[in-house]
Amino acid sequence: MAKLYGDSIVLESGHRVGVVGGGPAGSLFSYFFLLFAQRSGRDIQLDIYEPRTFEQPGSVGCNMCGGIISESLVQSLAVEGINLPDTVVQRGIDSYVLHTEYGTRRLETPVGEKRIAAVHRGGGPRTVRELKWQSFDAHLLKLAIAEGANHHSDRVTGLSWYGDKPQVQVKGQPPQTYDLLVGAVGMNSPALALFEQLGFKYQRPKPTKTYITELAFGSDSVGDLFGNSMHVFLLSIPRLDFAALIPKGDYLTTCLLGENIDKELIASFFRHPAVRECFPEGWEPPADGCHCAPKMFFGDALNPFADRVVLIGDAGISRLYKDGIGGAYRTAKAAARTAIFRGISAADFRENYMTECRRISWDNQFGRLVFLVVHGIKKLGFPAAAVLKTIQAESVLPGKRRRMSMVLWDTFTGSAPYREIFFRTLHPLFLMPFLLRNIWAALRSRRKTSGAEPRKVSQATSIPQE
Repeated sequence: MAKLYGDSIVLESGHRVGVVGGGPAGSLFSYFFLLFAQRSGRDIQLDIYEPRTFEQPGSVGCNMCGGIISESLVQSLAVEGINLPDTVVQRGIDSYVLHTEYGTRRLETPVGEKRIAAVHRGGGPRTVRELKWQSFDAHLLKLAIAEGANHHSDRVTGLSWYGDKPQVQVKGQPPQTYDLLVGAVGMNSPALALFEQLGFKYQRPKPTKTYITELAFGSDSVGDLFGNSMHVFLLSIPRLDFAALIPKGDYLTTCLLGENIDKELIASFFRHPAVRECFPEGWEPPADGCHCAPKMFFGDALNPFADRVVLIGDAGISRLYKDGIGGAYRTAKAAARTAIFRGISAADFRENYMTECRRISWDNQFGRLVFLVVHGIKKLGFPAAAVLKTIQAESVLPGKRRRMSMVLWDTFTGSAPYREIFFRTLHPLFLMPFLLRNIWAALRSRRKTSGAEPRKVSQATSIPQE
C-alpha cells in the first residue's frame, strides 16, 4: 500500500503504474519515470497500453501529426541521452519559404545551429511499398521498453475505481489495479472519454480541426522541388489560418490548420497560385492519397489530475498551434519527476506538475498575441509586403541581427517560447524598420488602381525597390 505523508501519496517498491497511450507523451513519461525510480532505489512495475503498431504504414500505426520536431527539442532530447538516428529523421530542415499574396521569401536558418527535424510518427502513408525509415513513436516506445516498461498491445475498453485505486479493463482479461494511472492519449483517441468518466471533473482542452495529407513524389523529386525547406503559407483564403508543406524522404506532408476545414477549403488551397507554383505544371492532388482530418488541442484541460491519476501531453496541455511533441516532453518529464520525488496525490500534482502546465499556459497567452498579429498581416494584406521587404534587407546581415527572420523562424517552427518571441517584436531595432516599411507598403497600396490585384507569386519574385 502506498504510504501517506500529510496530503502526499508516495510510491514504493512493488507498486504498479499504468500508462494509457504509447505515443511520445506516454513513452517519455515511462522512460523518465523508470529512470528516476532507478536513481531513487525503487523497483516499480510500469505497463504501457498501446494497441497501435507504429511501424506499420497507414492508419494502423498513424498518430495523425505533421511530424516536425523543433531544434530546441532535438537538443533537449540529446541532453537526456535520447538521440534521433538518421533512420528516424527523414530530412533536416535548414530553411523555410514564406509565401504570401505579395511575394515569396526564402529564409535560411538565422543562426547556423538552428535546424528542425521532419519525421514520420508512424510507419508512413498507406501507399508505402517499402519502408525506408523508422517510426519516431516506435523509437521512443522501444527506449521506454529498454528502461523496463511492459508494452501491452491491448486496447483499453474501460477505466474504473477499485476502492481508492484506478483500474484498467481490456477485453477478455481481468481488470488490472494500479497505484498510479497516467493518461497519455491524444484528442483523436476514444480512450480520452474514459478519463472524463472517472468522476474527477476532467474536461479535455478545446479542439480545432486540421487536415494532413501525404503526397508521394519520390525522394529525388521531393529534393528537386522542395530541397530541405519547409514551405509556409499566409494566404487570404477564408477560414484558413495556416498551411505548410514539409518534405520527408519520398513524401511531401501537407498540413492545413483553420476553421471548419472541408473539401472546398482544401481545393481552394491547392488552386491558389502561390501553391500551384510549388508543384510541377499540370499536377493535381490525387483523390486517393493518404489523408486525415485530425482534431488538435489549443487550450488547457480542466482538472488534469486527481489522487493517483494524471493526464499529460495533449490531454493535459499543449503549446498553441506548434510543437505538440515538445509539450509532450515537458509535461511527461514534469509528471514523472512529481510522481517519483514528490508524490501522486492531487495536492502533489497541483503543487508540482501543474507548475509546468501553468508555464505553458501563460506562454500560450503570448502566442495568441503573436498569431493575432499574423492574422492581421494576412487580413490587411499590405503588411505582408513590409515583412518580405524586411526579410530581404536582413539577408546580408549576420544571423543574430536578422530580427524579423528569427521571429518568423521561431514562430513557425516552435523553437522558442512565445513570450520570448513577443518581446523580441517590441525591440526598437525590430519595431522601427518594420513600421517604416509598413508605411511604405500602405502608401504604395493606396497608389494602386482600385481594381488592381496583388501580383502572382513566384519563387524568384523579389519585392520592388522604392
